Amino acid sequence: MKIEIHNGRLVDPAHGVDRKTSLYIAAGKVAAIGEPPSGWHPNRVIDASKLVVCPGLIDASARLREPGFEYKATLESEMQAAVAGGVTSLACPPDTDPPLDEPGLVEMLKHRARSLNQAHVYPVGALTVGLKGEAITEMGELSEAGCIAFSHADAALADTQLLLHALEYAATFGYRVWLRPQDAYLARGGVAHDGEVATRLGLAAIPSCAETIALDAIFELVRATGVRVHVARLSTHEGVARVRAAKQARLPVSCDVAVHHLHLCDVDIGWFDAHCRLVPPLRSTRDRAALRAGLADGTIDLVCSDHAPVDDDAKQLPFAEAEPGATALELLLPLTLKWAQEDKVALPAALARITSEPARVLGLTSGHLGAGAEADVCIFDADAYWKVERGSLRSQGKNTPFLGLELAGKVRYTLVGGQIVHETAG
Repeated sequence: MKIEIHNGRLVDPAHGVDRKTSLYIAAGKVAAIGEPPSGWHPNRVIDASKLVVCPGLIDASARLREPGFEYKATLESEMQAAVAGGVTSLACPPDTDPPLDEPGLVEMLKHRARSLNQAHVYPVGALTVGLKGEAITEMGELSEAGCIAFSHADAALADTQLLLHALEYAATFGYRVWLRPQDAYLARGGVAHDGEVATRLGLAAIPSCAETIALDAIFELVRATGVRVHVARLSTHEGVARVRAAKQARLPVSCDVAVHHLHLCDVDIGWFDAHCRLVPPLRSTRDRAALRAGLADGTIDLVCSDHAPVDDDAKQLPFAEAEPGATALELLLPLTLKWAQEDKVALPAALARITSEPARVLGLTSGHLGAGAEADVCIFDADAYWKVERGSLRSQGKNTPFLGLELAGKVRYTLVGGQIVHETAG
């Protein structure tokens, strides 16, 4: 199918493109930009004259809840949510049930995702068997099955000797390792940031040093092994400073921030709002400001949705007992645009944080619209507002702290491999 996306504002951060022009797609690839190919006769023309055309968004952390947690969400529902949010590629953490620690599970997930013919799914394999922190997985077999990296998700990994051996193994074969920096003992039992709000509400707290101590250990292990480590879900002012110093020391590290942490802080917990029960916890206003600044100056490489749909029963509990997580696949674009507008970040730089930068960190060839690239495209109206409501979210999980908020940035079309997989009226 030949598709002409006519006269939109084409923003391709990877190639420094930001201009009004047309995009031509044929055989699932980008055929040309600006001038049509010779003998061009499109099957469909999309008028994008008031819209932004960019590479399909790439989400570095989205829990699809399969296998094992289908009562929270299904692959079908979350793939629909992804393309509705302009997300054409996503990485899914290994904390399923059972965890992604065997090649058969990874192959099954990829096969299921391919059969839906929507967003591309890139599994992140379990670093240890069963995520129990006792034995390293067969990383080679998992990599052959389709894992793009290895992680321990949010499960505690207190055994630093085992972690060292896992990183040595990964470094030997060039595998990427993703680690969430949190000391297992300092964070044990905690549900909120160690600050005034937790004290006032009587909530068990997680101090900022739980993150910085873990970061210090991770960076020392990176120095010892040379492995490429991606730090997942940075949350503190001190953590941003540690990552900045590690990059200045030329360590092979990258990092991300969850989109919620750019806009919310511990004050938003209010009177025990379980929608704000997240991992890592919402931190102070000072931490939030540091995360926003770190994202703007490139210390933080990318933004992820940290999508984690939770069923209503698990959220309608006292704060400390509620299951952590929030649905966010459909909010990744508008919340990123909101950050960019508030902090006066140019649109191409903002879109880079959810397209070309995650592609680089994940080792993907997508995330750009160069000639010959796979035609994964997001077309959105940057000025269209929509209200975040349970009925407007396609994800099976309706849990988000942003319910009731009006956000700018409405996806009109999503293309995956040159096929229109999502379309909504203007």
